[in-house]
Amino acid sequence: VCCSKMKMTRAFVVALLVLCGHADATSVFHPQAFARDALRSLKRTHSYQALATSLDRLGCKLGGKNHQLQDFSLSSRGGLVSDSADDSVETLFSNVSPTAQASQNEKLQIPDLELDADNYDDAAEYDKENVWHHMVDQKTGNSALMIVRGSGLRVWDVKGREYLDAVSGGTWTVNVGYGRSEIADAVRDQLVKLNFFHQSAANVPAARFAQRLISKMPGMSRVYYSSSGSEANEKAFKMVRLIAHRKYGGNKWKILFRERDYHGTTITALSATGQEQRRHQFGPFTPGFVEVPHNCEYRSQFGNVEDYGIRSANEIEKTILAEGPETVGAICLESITAGGGAIMPPLGYWRRVQEICREYNVLLLLDEVVMGLGRTGKWFGYQHFDVKPDIVTMAKGLASGYAAISCTVTTNEVFEMCHQKCESDEGVDLGYFRDISTFGACTAGPTAALANMQIIENERLIENSANVGAYLQESLHQLEHKHKIIGQVRGLGLFAGIELVKNRQTKEPVDETELARICADVMSQGVMIGRTNRSFQKLNNTILLAPALVATKADIDAITRAIDVALTRHKLQE
Repeated sequence: VCCSKMKMTRAFVVALLVLCGHADATSVFHPQAFARDALRSLKRTHSYQALATSLDRLGCKLGGKNHQLQDFSLSSRGGLVSDSADDSVETLFSNVSPTAQASQNEKLQIPDLELDADNYDDAAEYDKENVWHHMVDQKTGNSALMIVRGSGLRVWDVKGREYLDAVSGGTWTVNVGYGRSEIADAVRDQLVKLNFFHQSAANVPAARFAQRLISKMPGMSRVYYSSSGSEANEKAFKMVRLIAHRKYGGNKWKILFRERDYHGTTITALSATGQEQRRHQFGPFTPGFVEVPHNCEYRSQFGNVEDYGIRSANEIEKTILAEGPETVGAICLESITAGGGAIMPPLGYWRRVQEICREYNVLLLLDEVVMGLGRTGKWFGYQHFDVKPDIVTMAKGLASGYAAISCTVTTNEVFEMCHQKCESDEGVDLGYFRDISTFGACTAGPTAALANMQIIENERLIENSANVGAYLQESLHQLEHKHKIIGQVRGLGLFAGIELVKNRQTKEPVDETELARICADVMSQGVMIGRTNRSFQKLNNTILLAPALVATKADIDAITRAIDVALTRHKLQE
């Protein structure tokens, strides 16, 4: 593998370091991490001279100065530094060459590694003074966690601490894991060739990815590009409003949304969000958005009934009739409610929803921003439930965070309705979707998405999501049997929620501060998990898990073990 990916000179060094246990073979494609870890191990085990001797026996030598072990020392903060200004890490390895003088191209090129933690002090200070963080109360003056690198499911902070990331970047985004050089390389090559041109024109990556994406979505036809999940939903809402004018004379303009669902952070996306704390003090909101009741059977509004799914879907019909069927154009739903508590649709729910939509001529808009691209063990969450949507939105795992991209995907019927002529045009042809997304025209997005999809297919990550996801659910149910604080475990594939309660009989939710302490305990063990956070008045009580699709059973064991320890400690403190 080494010889196929790098020059033979580098392969000698890499192979020796790996075989001698000074570096992880999985990190050989990440030069900074590889060199840092290897050099620290050499120093710690006093093996520098042994490496030099081994290379000499292979007919290689360490070029540059006659480096000695004592030339290097560990800083008080754990970074590797040289006592001599000339003895940089780059000098150490870039001059490794066969005794028969190698060409300059065969030298190992190592960028500035910033090994000493002091090198990050300026960034930490700039962050504290200048960056306005998402969803954080910064009045405390505390410094934010600064993550500096990642590989697979692991990330490292500025102090060198390692974490197992069970939330794919914190917002369920990095589906294929960190450190994917193949995506970065593809994006870099495309940016050099063409980085941007307005989407009124065509570009090759956008065309190719659209075709690949549609091939995974039977019944869908067109892809509209933008750059975030909120924006993708905004485009969908505008399509519904445009159709209302072009086909229904301005009627059928209202859009229904569901309690506890989340559809984005812009004003109109918040107008369609059923989470009161996310909406608090951001109004007034866009008119024409109407909430329907939630579908969380664990917190049934009908009591203990056998047909909960049908009843909760029928609430949608009641809302349509109350608003007037002639005014309702669409309903926007998450296929599986994500940030609202990992709510699985109850039995019969989706079948009845589709019947209602067909009966009242209401477009079905599905938000797959979280569940799309393999998260649930299929390409899209809705594909578990035999749903036939009119519009599907997606972002996050679409490119695993390697570039900003979102898509609003429609049927051909929706596309045609947006291009339908109407009498109100008064001689001016406005029969098309008059919308723009500047950064939806960046070629980085579809390029990264293509490479991301190729990884998912090549490594069979959807199958892994299903298999390891089943193991995750099984492991969490074992915790449920052990800890009475767990009211219910929910989820599908590699997305899961653990709802915590004070009492299983009354289902009284734990306080959000209590949940935060449990999550902090898990974090102190080196595992990052998520939670419902500033979303509801009383129901911010669910742990949320969404590890990358490359997760193994060993990773799941580490995640559940940390949660188990935290819940045990919490019980002892009661």
